[in-house]
Amino acid sequence: MHPTAPISAVVPARNEADNLERVVRSLARQPEIAEILVVNDQSTDRSGEVLARLAAEIRQLRVLETTELPAGWVGKNYAASLGAAAARGDWLLFTDADTEHLPGAAARALEQAQRSGAALVSYSPEQQTPTWWEQALIPFLYCRLAQLYSFAEVSDPDSSVAAANGQFLLIRRDVYEQIGGHAAVSGELLEDVALAERVKRAGHRLWFAPGAGVVRTRMYTNFAAMWQGWTKNLLPLLGRRSVAVELAVVVPWVPLALLGLGGLHPAFFVLGLVLLAGRHAAYAALLRRNRCPVHPVVYYLVAVLLYAAVLLNSARRYAQGRVVWKGREYPVEVP
Repeated sequence: MHPTAPISAVVPARNEADNLERVVRSLARQPEIAEILVVNDQSTDRSGEVLARLAAEIRQLRVLETTELPAGWVGKNYAASLGAAAARGDWLLFTDADTEHLPGAAARALEQAQRSGAALVSYSPEQQTPTWWEQALIPFLYCRLAQLYSFAEVSDPDSSVAAANGQFLLIRRDVYEQIGGHAAVSGELLEDVALAERVKRAGHRLWFAPGAGVVRTRMYTNFAAMWQGWTKNLLPLLGRRSVAVELAVVVPWVPLALLGLGGLHPAFFVLGLVLLAGRHAAYAALLRRNRCPVHPVVYYLVAVLLYAAVLLNSARRYAQGRVVWKGREYPVEVP
Protein backbone atom coordinates (compact mmCIF):
# COMPACT_ATOMS: atom_id res chain seq x y z
CA MET A 1 0.00 0.00 0.00
CA HIS A 2 1.20 3.50 -0.79
CA PRO A 3 2.99 4.92 2.27
CA THR A 4 0.97 8.13 2.16
CA ALA A 5 -2.32 6.21 2.24
CA PRO A 6 -2.14 3.74 5.12
CA ILE A 7 -5.78 3.94 6.21
CA SER A 8 -8.74 1.71 5.40
CA ALA A 9 -12.03 3.39 6.32
CA VAL A 10 -14.85 1.04 7.40
CA VAL A 11 -18.44 2.31 7.37
CA PRO A 12 -21.23 0.02 8.66
CA ALA A 13 -24.48 1.20 7.09
CA ARG A 14 -28.07 0.14 7.71
CA ASN A 15 -30.76 2.21 5.97
CA GLU A 16 -28.51 5.23 5.52
CA ALA A 17 -29.40 6.23 1.96
CA ASP A 18 -29.69 9.91 2.88
CA ASN A 19 -26.23 10.02 4.47
CA LEU A 20 -24.02 7.73 2.39
CA GLU A 21 -23.01 10.14 -0.34
CA ARG A 22 -21.85 12.77 2.15
CA VAL A 23 -19.72 10.40 4.22
CA VAL A 24 -18.20 8.56 1.25
CA ARG A 25 -17.24 11.75 -0.58
CA SER A 26 -15.77 13.27 2.58
CA LEU A 27 -13.64 10.15 3.12
CA ALA A 28 -12.59 10.02 -0.55
CA ARG A 29 -11.16 13.54 -0.22
CA GLN A 30 -8.66 12.36 2.43
CA PRO A 31 -5.34 11.46 0.71
CA GLU A 32 -4.36 9.22 3.63
CA ILE A 33 -7.36 6.93 3.05
CA ALA A 34 -6.53 4.28 0.46
CA GLU A 35 -9.85 2.46 0.52
CA ILE A 36 -13.39 2.95 1.79
CA LEU A 37 -15.29 -0.17 2.71
CA VAL A 38 -19.00 0.43 3.18
CA VAL A 39 -20.76 -2.61 4.63
CA ASN A 40 -24.42 -2.54 3.65
CA ASP A 41 -26.13 -4.20 6.59
CA GLN A 42 -29.34 -5.60 5.07
CA SER A 43 -30.68 -2.15 4.23
CA THR A 44 -34.26 -1.93 3.00
CA ASP A 45 -34.06 1.64 1.71
CA ARG A 46 -32.14 2.99 -1.32
CA SER A 47 -28.71 2.41 0.24
CA GLY A 48 -27.79 -0.25 -2.32
CA GLU A 49 -28.64 2.05 -5.24
CA VAL A 50 -26.69 4.95 -3.77
CA LEU A 51 -23.65 2.76 -3.14
CA ALA A 52 -23.72 1.27 -6.65
CA ARG A 53 -23.74 4.76 -8.16
CA LEU A 54 -20.90 5.96 -5.93
CA ALA A 55 -18.81 2.82 -6.57
CA ALA A 56 -18.94 3.50 -10.32
CA GLU A 57 -17.40 6.92 -9.70
CA ILE A 58 -15.13 6.64 -6.64
CA ARG A 59 -12.27 4.20 -7.16
CA GLN A 60 -11.47 3.83 -3.44
CA LEU A 61 -14.96 2.59 -2.62
CA ARG A 62 -15.65 -1.10 -2.08
CA VAL A 63 -19.14 -2.25 -1.11
CA LEU A 64 -19.70 -5.34 1.02
CA GLU A 65 -23.01 -6.93 1.99
CA THR A 66 -23.98 -8.67 5.21
CA THR A 67 -26.25 -11.70 5.22
CA GLU A 68 -27.96 -13.20 8.23
CA LEU A 69 -26.83 -11.70 11.55
CA PRO A 70 -25.05 -14.41 13.59
CA ALA A 71 -26.33 -15.14 17.08
CA GLY A 72 -24.75 -13.01 19.80
CA TRP A 73 -23.74 -10.18 17.47
CA VAL A 74 -24.92 -6.58 17.36
CA GLY A 75 -25.51 -5.65 13.72
CA LYS A 76 -23.07 -2.75 13.63
CA ASN A 77 -20.29 -4.85 15.18
CA TYR A 78 -20.78 -7.66 12.68
CA ALA A 79 -20.72 -5.25 9.75
CA ALA A 80 -17.59 -3.57 11.12
CA SER A 81 -15.88 -6.95 11.55
CA LEU A 82 -16.56 -7.86 7.91
CA GLY A 83 -15.14 -4.55 6.76
CA ALA A 84 -12.04 -4.97 8.91
CA ALA A 85 -11.46 -8.51 7.60
CA ALA A 86 -11.51 -7.24 4.01
CA ALA A 87 -9.38 -4.14 4.71
CA ARG A 88 -5.74 -3.89 3.66
CA GLY A 89 -4.59 -0.78 5.54
CA ASP A 90 -2.09 -0.44 8.36
CA TRP A 91 -4.70 1.64 10.20
CA LEU A 92 -8.45 1.05 10.39
CA LEU A 93 -10.79 4.02 10.63
CA PHE A 94 -14.23 2.97 11.89
CA THR A 95 -16.80 5.66 11.28
CA ASP A 96 -20.57 6.02 11.06
CA ALA A 97 -22.62 6.70 7.95
CA ASP A 98 -24.04 9.92 9.43
CA THR A 99 -20.65 11.63 9.70
CA GLU A 100 -18.82 14.13 7.49
CA HIS A 101 -15.03 14.18 7.63
CA LEU A 102 -13.55 17.63 7.18
CA PRO A 103 -10.46 18.35 5.05
CA GLY A 104 -7.28 17.15 6.77
CA ALA A 105 -9.12 14.95 9.27
CA ALA A 106 -7.25 11.73 8.52
CA ALA A 107 -3.89 13.51 8.38
CA ARG A 108 -4.56 15.15 11.73
CA ALA A 109 -5.46 11.83 13.34
CA LEU A 110 -2.34 10.10 11.99
CA GLU A 111 -0.16 13.00 13.11
CA GLN A 112 -1.69 12.84 16.57
CA ALA A 113 -1.06 9.09 16.75
CA GLN A 114 2.57 9.62 15.81
CA ARG A 115 3.05 12.51 18.23
CA SER A 116 1.42 10.77 21.21
CA GLY A 117 2.33 7.19 20.45
CA ALA A 118 -1.36 6.27 20.61
CA ALA A 119 -2.57 3.02 19.08
CA LEU A 120 -6.14 4.35 19.06
CA VAL A 121 -7.15 7.91 18.21
CA SER A 122 -10.77 8.96 18.56
CA TYR A 123 -12.60 12.26 18.17
CA SER A 124 -16.01 13.20 19.52
CA PRO A 125 -17.63 14.89 16.50
CA GLU A 126 -19.08 18.35 16.24
CA GLN A 127 -22.82 17.91 16.70
CA GLN A 128 -25.17 19.54 14.20
CA THR A 129 -28.43 20.35 15.99
CA PRO A 130 -30.89 22.28 13.79
CA THR A 131 -34.03 21.60 15.87
CA TRP A 132 -34.87 22.79 19.38
CA TRP A 133 -35.04 19.26 20.80
CA GLU A 134 -31.57 18.47 19.46
CA GLN A 135 -30.23 21.77 20.83
CA ALA A 136 -31.72 20.94 24.20
CA LEU A 137 -30.57 17.36 24.70
CA ILE A 138 -27.49 16.72 22.55
CA PRO A 139 -25.13 19.42 23.93
CA PHE A 140 -26.25 18.65 27.49
CA LEU A 141 -25.57 14.95 26.99
CA TYR A 142 -22.13 15.44 25.49
CA CYS A 143 -21.11 17.94 28.14
CA ARG A 144 -22.19 15.43 30.79
CA LEU A 145 -20.26 12.61 29.10
CA ALA A 146 -17.18 14.85 28.92
CA GLN A 147 -17.42 15.14 32.71
CA LEU A 148 -17.78 11.37 33.15
CA TYR A 149 -15.11 10.53 30.55
CA SER A 150 -12.57 13.34 30.74
CA PHE A 151 -10.56 13.64 27.53
CA ALA A 152 -7.43 14.22 29.61
CA GLU A 153 -8.01 11.14 31.76
CA VAL A 154 -8.73 8.91 28.78
CA SER A 155 -5.55 10.10 27.06
CA ASP A 156 -3.47 9.67 30.24
CA PRO A 157 -1.66 6.30 30.12
CA ASP A 158 -1.50 6.29 33.93
CA SER A 159 -5.29 6.50 34.24
CA SER A 160 -7.54 3.46 33.96
CA VAL A 161 -10.31 5.52 32.34
CA ALA A 162 -10.94 4.41 28.74
CA ALA A 163 -13.40 5.67 26.15
CA ALA A 164 -13.76 6.33 22.44
CA ASN A 165 -16.40 7.53 20.01
CA GLY A 166 -17.30 5.08 17.24
CA GLN A 167 -18.11 7.94 14.88
CA PHE A 168 -14.34 8.44 14.49
CA LEU A 169 -12.20 5.60 15.81
CA LEU A 170 -8.77 5.14 14.21
CA ILE A 171 -6.88 2.08 15.44
CA ARG A 172 -3.61 0.47 14.43
CA ARG A 173 -4.41 -2.75 12.64
CA ASP A 174 -1.98 -4.95 14.57
CA VAL A 175 -3.44 -3.72 17.88
CA TYR A 176 -6.98 -4.28 16.61
CA GLU A 177 -6.08 -7.88 15.82
CA GLN A 178 -4.21 -8.32 19.11
CA ILE A 179 -7.30 -7.40 21.18
CA GLY A 180 -9.56 -9.66 19.13
CA GLY A 181 -11.23 -7.00 16.99
CA HIS A 182 -14.99 -6.64 16.95
CA ALA A 183 -15.39 -10.35 17.58
CA ALA A 184 -14.18 -9.69 21.13
CA VAL A 185 -17.00 -7.16 21.66
CA SER A 186 -19.57 -8.80 19.38
CA GLY A 187 -22.56 -8.30 21.69
CA GLU A 188 -21.61 -4.86 23.05
CA LEU A 189 -23.94 -1.98 22.24
CA LEU A 190 -21.17 0.42 23.31
CA GLU A 191 -18.53 -1.28 21.18
CA ASP A 192 -16.40 1.87 20.93
CA VAL A 193 -15.91 2.13 24.70
CA ALA A 194 -15.39 -1.64 24.93
CA LEU A 195 -12.67 -1.56 22.26
CA ALA A 196 -10.95 1.37 23.98
CA GLU A 197 -10.98 -0.50 27.31
CA ARG A 198 -9.38 -3.54 25.69
CA VAL A 199 -6.72 -1.43 23.99
CA LYS A 200 -5.78 0.31 27.23
CA ARG A 201 -5.78 -2.92 29.24
CA ALA A 202 -3.42 -4.39 26.65
CA GLY A 203 -0.92 -1.65 27.51
CA HIS A 204 -1.46 0.65 24.54
CA ARG A 205 -2.11 4.35 24.61
CA LEU A 206 -5.37 6.11 23.72
CA TRP A 207 -5.87 9.63 22.43
CA PHE A 208 -9.40 11.05 22.79
CA ALA A 209 -10.27 14.65 21.93
CA PRO A 210 -13.06 16.98 20.77
CA GLY A 211 -13.65 16.73 17.03
CA ALA A 212 -14.08 20.42 16.17
CA GLY A 213 -12.58 20.90 12.71
CA VAL A 214 -12.16 17.15 12.23
CA VAL A 215 -15.55 15.47 11.91
CA ARG A 216 -19.17 16.47 12.32
CA THR A 217 -22.49 14.68 12.46
CA ARG A 218 -26.21 15.04 12.83
CA MET A 219 -26.98 11.86 14.71
CA TYR A 220 -30.79 11.92 14.62
CA THR A 221 -33.22 13.53 12.21
CA ASN A 222 -36.32 12.91 14.33
CA PHE A 223 -37.17 12.86 18.02
CA ALA A 224 -38.16 9.18 18.08
CA ALA A 225 -34.76 8.08 16.74
CA MET A 226 -32.97 10.30 19.26
CA TRP A 227 -35.05 8.87 22.10
CA GLN A 228 -34.39 5.29 20.96
CA GLY A 229 -30.66 5.89 20.40
CA TRP A 230 -30.01 7.37 23.83
CA THR A 231 -32.26 4.81 25.51
CA LYS A 232 -29.85 2.24 24.07
CA ASN A 233 -26.68 4.05 25.15
CA LEU A 234 -27.22 6.16 28.23
CA LEU A 235 -27.44 3.69 31.11
CA PRO A 236 -24.27 1.74 30.17
CA LEU A 237 -22.41 5.02 29.64
CA LEU A 238 -22.91 5.81 33.32
CA GLY A 239 -20.73 2.83 34.21
CA ARG A 240 -20.91 2.16 37.93
CA ARG A 241 -22.74 5.38 38.77
CA SER A 242 -26.31 4.66 39.84
CA VAL A 243 -29.30 6.36 38.26
CA ALA A 244 -30.24 7.88 41.63
CA VAL A 245 -26.80 9.44 42.09
CA GLU A 246 -26.79 10.77 38.53
CA LEU A 247 -30.19 12.39 38.95
CA ALA A 248 -29.14 13.85 42.31
CA VAL A 249 -26.15 15.50 40.63
CA VAL A 250 -27.80 16.67 37.40
CA VAL A 251 -31.25 17.89 38.46
CA PRO A 252 -31.25 21.31 40.23
CA TRP A 253 -33.34 20.03 43.14
CA VAL A 254 -32.57 22.82 45.61
CA PRO A 255 -33.36 25.75 43.28
CA LEU A 256 -36.56 24.06 42.14
CA ALA A 257 -37.60 23.34 45.73
CA LEU A 258 -36.99 26.96 46.72
CA LEU A 259 -39.04 28.18 43.77
CA GLY A 260 -41.81 25.86 44.90
CA LEU A 261 -41.66 27.37 48.39
CA GLY A 262 -41.96 30.88 46.98
CA GLY A 263 -45.60 31.01 48.01
CA LEU A 264 -44.55 30.81 51.66
CA HIS A 265 -42.12 33.72 51.49
CA PRO A 266 -40.75 35.82 48.60
CA ALA A 267 -37.19 35.26 49.85
CA PHE A 268 -37.42 31.57 48.92
CA PHE A 269 -38.44 32.47 45.38
CA VAL A 270 -35.63 35.03 44.98
CA LEU A 271 -33.02 32.63 46.35
CA GLY A 272 -34.33 29.90 44.02
CA LEU A 273 -33.98 32.23 41.03
CA VAL A 274 -30.43 33.17 42.05
CA LEU A 275 -29.37 29.54 42.42
CA LEU A 276 -31.03 28.58 39.15
CA ALA A 277 -29.24 31.44 37.41
CA GLY A 278 -26.01 30.02 38.83
CA ARG A 279 -26.83 26.61 37.30
CA HIS A 280 -27.41 28.30 33.95
CA ALA A 281 -24.08 30.09 34.22
CA ALA A 282 -22.28 26.85 35.10
CA TYR A 283 -23.86 25.14 32.08
CA ALA A 284 -22.82 28.01 29.80
CA ALA A 285 -19.24 27.65 31.04
CA LEU A 286 -19.40 23.90 30.42
CA LEU A 287 -20.64 24.48 26.87
CA ARG A 288 -17.74 26.85 26.19
CA ARG A 289 -15.22 24.43 27.72
CA ASN A 290 -16.46 21.70 25.40
CA ARG A 291 -16.33 23.99 22.35
CA CYS A 292 -20.11 24.01 21.90
CA PRO A 293 -22.22 27.04 20.96
CA VAL A 294 -23.48 28.76 24.12
CA HIS A 295 -27.03 29.54 22.96
CA PRO A 296 -28.41 26.10 24.01
CA VAL A 297 -28.10 27.38 27.60
CA VAL A 298 -31.63 28.78 27.16
CA TYR A 299 -32.85 25.17 27.04
CA TYR A 300 -31.16 24.23 30.31
CA LEU A 301 -34.29 23.18 32.23
CA VAL A 302 -35.73 21.41 29.17
CA ALA A 303 -32.38 19.64 28.74
CA VAL A 304 -32.41 18.45 32.34
CA LEU A 305 -35.97 17.16 31.94
CA LEU A 306 -35.18 15.31 28.69
CA TYR A 307 -31.95 13.88 30.10
CA ALA A 308 -33.71 12.60 33.23
CA ALA A 309 -36.55 11.13 31.15
CA VAL A 310 -34.32 9.29 28.70
CA LEU A 311 -32.11 8.04 31.54
CA LEU A 312 -35.10 6.62 33.39
CA ASN A 313 -36.36 5.04 30.17
CA SER A 314 -32.92 3.56 29.52
CA ALA A 315 -32.87 2.08 33.03
CA ARG A 316 -36.37 0.66 32.49
CA ARG A 317 -35.48 -1.01 29.20
CA TYR A 318 -32.27 -2.50 30.61
CA ALA A 319 -34.21 -3.81 33.59
CA GLN A 320 -36.64 -5.43 31.14
CA GLY A 321 -33.67 -7.01 29.35
CA ARG A 322 -34.33 -5.77 25.78
CA VAL A 323 -33.49 -2.69 23.74
CA VAL A 324 -34.44 -1.89 20.15
CA TRP A 325 -32.20 -0.27 17.57
CA LYS A 326 -32.40 -0.03 13.77
CA GLY A 327 -35.31 -2.44 13.65
CA ARG A 328 -33.54 -5.13 15.68
CA GLU A 329 -34.08 -6.14 19.29
CA TYR A 330 -31.08 -7.00 21.44
CA PRO A 331 -30.88 -8.71 24.84
CA VAL A 332 -29.19 -6.57 27.51
CA GLU A 333 -28.33 -6.72 31.17
CA VAL A 334 -28.22 -3.92 33.72
CA PRO A 335 -24.58 -2.76 33.72
